[in-house]
Amino acid sequence: MSPIISKHRLEALYGKYNRREFVHPDPLEFLYPYEKICDREIVALVASSLAYGKVTQILKSVSFVFERMTPSPSVFLKRASLETIQQTFSGFKHRFTTSQQLSSMLFGVKRVLEGHGSLHACFMRGLNDDDDTVLPALTSFAGELSLCAGRSLGHLVPAPERGSACKRLNLFLRWMVRRDEVDIGGWENVPASKLIVPVDTHMHRICLSLGLTTRKQADMRTAMEITDAFRAMAPEDPVRYDFSLTRLGIRDDADLYRFLADFPDVS
Repeated sequence: MSPIISKHRLEALYGKYNRREFVHPDPLEFLYPYEKICDREIVALVASSLAYGKVTQILKSVSFVFERMTPSPSVFLKRASLETIQQTFSGFKHRFTTSQQLSSMLFGVKRVLEGHGSLHACFMRGLNDDDDTVLPALTSFAGELSLCAGRSLGHLVPAPERGSACKRLNLFLRWMVRRDEVDIGGWENVPASKLIVPVDTHMHRICLSLGLTTRKQADMRTAMEITDAFRAMAPEDPVRYDFSLTRLGIRDDADLYRFLADFPDVS
């Protein structure tokens, strides 16, 4: 099965939708006010971890968290005890994420900051120059975060070695590594070329339709296959088209097949 979309079409899509005006409503927007990387990386991890379900509820839940960590999430966590964190987020509920699970993750982040100085430093500990992708580092990072939390963080921070596509962890990395009009970046020494496409059921359907994968499950193997297909077109930035493609089907003015008709390939 050959892809039915070319780099020419993807660049047209990128040019049309990869703009700040098309971000809302997307939890990515919570990162924009934070100039300090020590705060931004915490915001990115929490916002991406809660990025499941209806978007209105996602925005409400993420707002709930950061209204209680103002003005600096990193300072809040450095000063807070586990008991303070639990009290601060008592009553939190986001679908099947409870206040206890959120508090455990935030406590894990606190312990990572104490042990490594930053989430970035923790992630870099697992990243080697000869790694083809960020998968080994992501596996190490998720394991360290769960270890520091003192418990499995389950769906909030899934273990990549179990085969999950880890869509939200890869989304977190896209936000923190890439830098353009939409993605704000900050982790400058993580190569964008090693990123993995964040794949959920929506992105999986799009990529099936475009011939970028033939696999029927939205798991890590599928995410890697899709990433390889994009890497063939954009070796230095295989996640370049993720934001633009995910606008298709969720915006009223963005339809996949209308887009393909409006932007035919050039010979």
